[in-house]
Amino acid sequence: MENLQYSLNATVPVFLIMVLGYLLRRRTRMMDQRFADYLNAFVFKAALPVQLFENLSTSDFHTIWDGGVVLFCFLVTLASILLLLALSYLLRDRSIQAEFVQAGYRGSQALLGSALMQNLYGGNGSLALVLIGAVPLYNVAAVALLTLMVPGGHLDRKTIGKTLRGIVTNPIILGIAAGLLWSLLQIPQPVIMQRAVESLSVTATPLGLLALGASIDMKKVMGCWRPTAVCTAFKLVIFAALFLPLAVALDYRGEVLAVILIMLSSPTTVSCFSMARSMGHDGTLSSGTVMLTTVLSAFTFTFWIYLLRSLSLM
Repeated sequence: MENLQYSLNATVPVFLIMVLGYLLRRRTRMMDQRFADYLNAFVFKAALPVQLFENLSTSDFHTIWDGGVVLFCFLVTLASILLLLALSYLLRDRSIQAEFVQAGYRGSQALLGSALMQNLYGGNGSLALVLIGAVPLYNVAAVALLTLMVPGGHLDRKTIGKTLRGIVTNPIILGIAAGLLWSLLQIPQPVIMQRAVESLSVTATPLGLLALGASIDMKKVMGCWRPTAVCTAFKLVIFAALFLPLAVALDYRGEVLAVILIMLSSPTTVSCFSMARSMGHDGTLSSGTVMLTTVLSAFTFTFWIYLLRSLSLM
């Protein structure tokens, strides 16, 4: 019951902010789609990169580094992407392929992972290993997919060049690279810089959720409920069922197993929607998956934590 209460406290406020964004547009008209798009652009180009930089630059990788865990996270993430990419070719509507793949594999480690680790172990600890092993691949793959599979696009030399430029200049990838470099070189951060980074970082999640809520079109969401349900099933249940036994077989326990669980079954991150909208996609499938995984994760997280604790693995 305590785990359920904690998970609800972590996820329901996120959902409520999305609902607020929806109401601000649909009921009060305080936000329109143009404003929501500008808000998305700000989150994608400024707030989210700074948030990732803060998470990575303040982690002590020299103390917690475990190459085996990083490699495991990378390979599992790659396998998840390839599996969803193969399944995406079964979709009738090929215009949502990129969103289907991205929404199915990209979890919200930075948003909910940190809170869960604080509750379970009193600190973020090994969460940095997931950020190194999975998050860079998350974003490189997302940029490539969203560029190559944009509606009306096709694969040629120009598209490949655009994809490579998009990866190199992607604000989120730049934020990750800067955070990693800062941490590895152990560069001190002046107090003025720390406070400025923190102030901008905390705007990413609420503004992203408000923009997401304002952009939700329930008729469109219901129109693609099948792929949304499939994405949700993979993100919250199927990947954990497939790869957690492998992690246990590799003798991962306690805190390390907890961060692997977070990687495998955390709800779809808000940045999926921000990136999809910013790169020429509709965003309906992304927003629906974020909404559904956020609501249901309170219950699925509780189930996985209860199961692992009952087996004395956490």
